Amino acid sequence: MKQSIGFGSHCVHRGPDRSTTRSHTTPIYPTSSFDFATLEQGQAIFSGSEKGHLYGRFGNPTIDEVAEKLGILESFALDLEVGTVLVSSGMAAISTLMLACLQPGDTILTQGNLYGGTTELFRSLLAPLGFPVHFTDLKDMEGVQQVLQTNPRVKLLYFETPANPTMACVDMEALTKLAHSYGCRVDADNTFCTPYIQQPLAFGVDFVVHSTTKYLNGHGNSVAGCIIGRDLALMQDSVFRTMKLAGTNCNPWDAWLISNGLKTLPLRMERHSENAMRVAHFLESHPKVEQVNYVGLLSHPDHQLAQKQMKRFGGMLSFELTGGLESGETFMRSLAFCILAPTMGDVDTLVMHPASMSHRNVPRALRLENEITDGLIRLSVGIENIEDILHDLSQALATIPS
Repeated sequence: MKQSIGFGSHCVHRGPDRSTTRSHTTPIYPTSSFDFATLEQGQAIFSGSEKGHLYGRFGNPTIDEVAEKLGILESFALDLEVGTVLVSSGMAAISTLMLACLQPGDTILTQGNLYGGTTELFRSLLAPLGFPVHFTDLKDMEGVQQVLQTNPRVKLLYFETPANPTMACVDMEALTKLAHSYGCRVDADNTFCTPYIQQPLAFGVDFVVHSTTKYLNGHGNSVAGCIIGRDLALMQDSVFRTMKLAGTNCNPWDAWLISNGLKTLPLRMERHSENAMRVAHFLESHPKVEQVNYVGLLSHPDHQLAQKQMKRFGGMLSFELTGGLESGETFMRSLAFCILAPTMGDVDTLVMHPASMSHRNVPRALRLENEITDGLIRLSVGIENIEDILHDLSQALATIPS
């Protein structure tokens, strides 16, 4: 005889599963834990002899599906099996990977022209914890080799290409071969490009990190990150364990938003690239613009390298106005259509002043050494009608005194 339960119990317990057909879109599993059909099943999953979900911090069907898709995209047509761990932000992706791969005393080798938050993470958090960081010019292959030769504790080479916000590129293939010859792993931040435009794994890179908050989501409504690696054992063991124990996991809602954004990724990246090229040409010919940093321009010093590594040139650029900081502030205050926001990769055009925003905590000498000047403007070109973007840039430039 079926037991009759009380009103309050009906409120607490879930009802029967009435699904008869499969959901067309990725379902969201908003649960902190998963129940077991039997004690034996729970024991088997806890022991690892059977695959299954235990607790939200360890994994979730929504998160797992999106992670697998990101791995497929980053390794597309490369005949590689990769592991992917989805985490709570792009910064969580970097820090989780560092903690998973390095032992105290191991050194991180990187470039000076990084995203300001990454530079601050290396200098202010990881270095005091016993993970020294060495900044160098990654375009100087002889200099990089000298660092690797003289410091055997360099265990991870980390770079952005194109770099944020100068758009400088580094040779992924050459750097990876050199690093591997000294037993050093390589990690590339591919946030600017996404795997639609650039696949670092094709050049031998060991790990790829993304702030999925940016182009992969594309709509400014999710904060998350991911780590993708070619060493399956390392990803499934050290990286996953670090994520689980440090609590840097993603959540199902943000994972679902990434999944939704990915549906239009190729279309968006084509339009971002097309619009950015138009904007770059416009700015390059304007008398109040001193320099335009866009890898799609023939004038960019890394244009040929970008052609080798990238399928398109993306939606990111930066530019220097004549008149420096004062002109930059006048320009930004005059914008009416483009949006001032400390992010990039959304469908709308976003403008930022790195020196006072993303890189404000980076020492000025280090900024200037890496061409992140006081008057540099970063532009994340959106997918709006190009005429509207150009009109706003034009009228804002007109407010700058000649």
